[in-house]
Amino acid sequence: MNEVQQAANAPGNQSTAPFDYDVTIVGAGPVGLALAGWLARRSATQRLNVALIDAREPEDSIADPRAIAVSQGSRMILEPLAWPSDATAIQRIHVSQRGHFGRTLIDHAEHGLPALGYVLRYGSIVHALADAVRSTPVHWFKSTKAQAPQQLEDDGVLLPIESAHVTRTLRTRILVNAEGGLFGEQQAGSGETRDYGQTALVGTVTLSSPQPHVAWERFTRQGPIALLPTGGVRGADYALVWCCAPEEAARRAQLSDEDFLRELGSEFGDRMGRFVQIKGRAAFPLGLNTVDTLVKGNVVAIGNAAQTLHPVAGQGLNLGLRDAHALADALSHYGATRSALIEFAQRRALDRRMTIGATDTLARLFTVDFPPLAALRGLALTALEFVPPVKTALARQMMFGQRR
Repeated sequence: MNEVQQAANAPGNQSTAPFDYDVTIVGAGPVGLALAGWLARRSATQRLNVALIDAREPEDSIADPRAIAVSQGSRMILEPLAWPSDATAIQRIHVSQRGHFGRTLIDHAEHGLPALGYVLRYGSIVHALADAVRSTPVHWFKSTKAQAPQQLEDDGVLLPIESAHVTRTLRTRILVNAEGGLFGEQQAGSGETRDYGQTALVGTVTLSSPQPHVAWERFTRQGPIALLPTGGVRGADYALVWCCAPEEAARRAQLSDEDFLRELGSEFGDRMGRFVQIKGRAAFPLGLNTVDTLVKGNVVAIGNAAQTLHPVAGQGLNLGLRDAHALADALSHYGATRSALIEFAQRRALDRRMTIGATDTLARLFTVDFPPLAALRGLALTALEFVPPVKTALARQMMFGQRR
């Protein structure tokens, strides 16, 4: 008898206590919304009663201009549920280092795919997913304050929530933490934590000689510069993620747009001409946070509640969506039981380990300013062009993760 079967047969798993919900999801960002939608549409045999809790209304996010990268694998699992109409395809990825030789190109045609990934506005994907969830029986709560959950002996969880100064307690079989957050805000101290000593400067830039549908990952001495195509006139608009030392980020945040773009052009180079405009500048700290275990009793963490990653290679949201999809599978098959959570944790172990490890390695390896190491990095990037199976394996990991 395996671990999942043992859990299914455990006496406490067949509780007859009254529950308000089978599954309660805290966090209505893309990961929480996707999980709610998948559960509502795929759990017909289990008849799961699902609740979704967030402090904000989806409408609050509609105008959010932040750009997020979604892999082809994520589109494949999202599209049956919802897909925004303003997605911009990434058909080629150019990876190189500033001031050193070596580069590699990843093209969608090499993999027989319509695209490697897509760039979406955060507001667009939240709006599309929220509309999809609203057409299901999911119960939606707006809570201004959620207190610490209490595990019960009969395998349930009590969750006090507060809305409009009225407190109520929900009793749920499974509690899912899908709340997002920046580095250091959600799961610090509960697993591995690493401060990369970098701050990301973000915004939308316009270039004079764009290459539509091409994404760029340009490694510099202080950190990577990512440019993600977002369309615009002649495909000239790109989402910028410029990683640099915190003191440099603070200084650059005070620059005029003209001076900021001049420094950015100096760091990135002139492969797409001049940087002529920037909008929506912001900054946030970068680091690694992971939980030590995804499942504690009847509480499970997914997405940014389970891991906060460096934005290099754009894996954070994609890993979170794979978390949600695997959890929906397990709950749909086993019902709202610990068996489902055990199956989920086992299924996600390899993909999380490989994706977190690869992202952490890239974030550290490509920011060490040591000439011999820079030469080795250049050789590694160049070698990928001559060893197609290795490049294909890396690209497939980034697009689809590891499947058990």
